[in-house]
Amino acid sequence: MPTAETANVVEWLFSPDSAELEPDVELAARRLLLDTLGCMIGGASKPELEALGASLARFEAGSVRLPGLPHSLTPQAAAYWSAMAATWDEACEGLARAHGRPGLHSFPVAVALTLATNGTLGDALVALVRGYELAGRLGERLRIVDGMHVDGTWGTFGGVAAAGSVLGCPADTVMSAVEAAACQTPVSLYLPVAQGATIRNSYVAESARRAIGLVTAVESGVTVPVGALDVFDTLALGNKGEAATLAPPGEWLITQGYLKPFAAVRHVHYGAEAASQWLAGGEKAADITDLHVDVYPEAITYCGNRAPDTAIAAQFSLTYGIARMLTGGDLGPKSYTTEVLADPELRRLEQLLTVAGQSATDPDQRYAELRITTAAGDRSIRVERVVGDTDNPMSTDQVVAKFRSYAGWLAGDWSAEAVADKVLHGSLKMSLTETFD
Repeated sequence: MPTAETANVVEWLFSPDSAELEPDVELAARRLLLDTLGCMIGGASKPELEALGASLARFEAGSVRLPGLPHSLTPQAAAYWSAMAATWDEACEGLARAHGRPGLHSFPVAVALTLATNGTLGDALVALVRGYELAGRLGERLRIVDGMHVDGTWGTFGGVAAAGSVLGCPADTVMSAVEAAACQTPVSLYLPVAQGATIRNSYVAESARRAIGLVTAVESGVTVPVGALDVFDTLALGNKGEAATLAPPGEWLITQGYLKPFAAVRHVHYGAEAASQWLAGGEKAADITDLHVDVYPEAITYCGNRAPDTAIAAQFSLTYGIARMLTGGDLGPKSYTTEVLADPELRRLEQLLTVAGQSATDPDQRYAELRITTAAGDRSIRVERVVGDTDNPMSTDQVVAKFRSYAGWLAGDWSAEAVADKVLHGSLKMSLTETFD
């Protein structure tokens, strides 16, 4: 059962030594902070996020100002808005073994509270790491059931750890807040994705606001039961202790995570990369007469949306992602505009594409094998690793280029290049406000 193991991990994460990040952990955290910041700024350009920022400012005006947001908000409102914006284009990081995004859940809390307390870049990075490590472990342990979406569930524990870190809470307070979160961890439905409803993008936002509130409550003396993680694991997820144990203290999951080159759920990346490699051979999508992809079963479970007519459904569509790559040679945020969604050639290829799932010898093996037929015959391409995987990480230049492409729309004196340099190389003692300016 996870309660005792989680307490050990929290003790490790909140020991005095953990505030001094190891070089590889610090680098991973800096890259994660920059990448998620870029996703947030990219999402901020959408009409819905502009309207949301204005609406929040009506009732929750405060001291926290984020890049891309023309309003100053309370920490809770800023965390809510930044989480929603960062989620919007489906371009954020993930941890394969957790089957979710521990960094995305930790980022809004770490950033909003560090800005609110006039903290440093180092404070934000430590909070991000602590949140990532706790959420990543519980994501691996507390596997969601069919019909649920991972966002907003176990990721809340990452927000709790990030909040506890910035606010200087001891380990026992953080552990109590974790148990408090377990008392009310929601069931997040996959249904909005299947129907193309963007309320799914609020899942991380709600968990960020909840995390700040729970840590504040526990700090104030609100009492919490012991063993709530175990009860949640049994009642909500149906586990009875048979699942894997938590990664032990001393193992840094943040160095095992991935950053995404494409704006689509990670399960789409393998098929999209196969399509990209086929295009590199100089052949033309217009010549394709048949398409088939074999892929690991989880990709079908989460990316089985056919003929999507909304951006979020397309972000979770394996067939759309492959067809878009074949027709556009890219899978960035602009791949989900109304015009692209209606592209006749893309629709033709997506309709041609058949999908089959094969169980690999290793259940954790991710792959896609794409077979493309033209008048010249069949050609198959198998992809088992993509850019961003642990053994094939995005280069620093690629991370910066992605940040610039997502954040470059901001005008005025703000410079994406300067911010990237400060996040990646700036002094840990620099204030986070100065880092983002």
